[in-house]
Amino acid sequence: MQLRFWCDFSFAPQAKSIISKFDQRVRVDRIVAGKLRRYHHLTLMQQLLWPSLVLKNFGDGFLVAAGIVQSIIKLIVWRPDVVFTKGGYVCLPVGFAAHLLRIPLVIHDSDAHPGLTNRILSRWATTIATGAPLEYYHYDATRSHYVGIPVDDSLRPISHGKQQMAKKQWGIDTNYPLIVVTGGGLGAKRINDAVAGALPELLRLGSVVLVAGKGQYDALSGVVPTNSDRFQLHAFVTEMPSLLSAADIVIARAGATTILELSALEKPTILIPNGKLTGGHQLKNAAVYQEKEAIIVVDEDQMEQDPKVLLDAIEELLRNPKKAHKMAKAFHEFSRPDAAHDMANLILKARR
Repeated sequence: MQLRFWCDFSFAPQAKSIISKFDQRVRVDRIVAGKLRRYHHLTLMQQLLWPSLVLKNFGDGFLVAAGIVQSIIKLIVWRPDVVFTKGGYVCLPVGFAAHLLRIPLVIHDSDAHPGLTNRILSRWATTIATGAPLEYYHYDATRSHYVGIPVDDSLRPISHGKQQMAKKQWGIDTNYPLIVVTGGGLGAKRINDAVAGALPELLRLGSVVLVAGKGQYDALSGVVPTNSDRFQLHAFVTEMPSLLSAADIVIARAGATTILELSALEKPTILIPNGKLTGGHQLKNAAVYQEKEAIIVVDEDQMEQDPKVLLDAIEELLRNPKKAHKMAKAFHEFSRPDAAHDMANLILKARR
């Protein structure tokens, strides 16, 4: 069986790095794609009166058209048995091209709030898989399946001893609790800035590893300490499961996949949702787990005004290990270890 991974140009270097760790035979192709920029914190009128935003959206409309043509050509040449998409904006031209060429299409929606791409593609999809229970979606129930979110098999709870070993592998002092901060593959500027500004106070609470993203790495490296056994700054980490396993507390965005990865690891977690994203999907994702007291949510606007909000949340977990343990246990109940197997079965069943 042949597999190919398609993504946009900006993610291609990271995709090649990640996929090569698993199977170097999987080819990574780049697709032209554009997105419709919509911001949850702005009204429709405010967005329509924002000239640069309107121009970007207009220009990206042509990129979507180009991506459809490119996808049609690639699919005709390769002619796969099934196309599987995850819902990002790059999936729209690929999924639409698959529909035009009558290639079975399987989609997966990770977020509790369905994105625009999946809402469009769902009308043509052979099979629809969801990361959250079906009650959060309005998809056709006859084609929909709740499978959860596939995560790396290595993302499992580990013993204290193995956690200490993981810290040593990363060159981290095992005498301090480890706080891992990540804003995702591209980083999160406001989180990076808050951590950098509060770093002296953070280092009094524990060791810190900040995965800042490539965009801000150079700027941050000039204002934070050099890497040591108490603090490390990374642009991007390919061995993220190993790093997260070493953590005592993880601070992250509220992307659906990130949430379920941390759930699988049973880690005390602080989520900082990006409230500006379309549909407020990260806010809705975080709310599902906050309602069950499985995580702590920090408001990004409040954190930006006063980094002590983040420090207080970290200190609350470190000073109350019983609460942190109970929270992590509740978080772990959301994990679905068979999600990858179930998803693969749905894809194979959809083949023509």
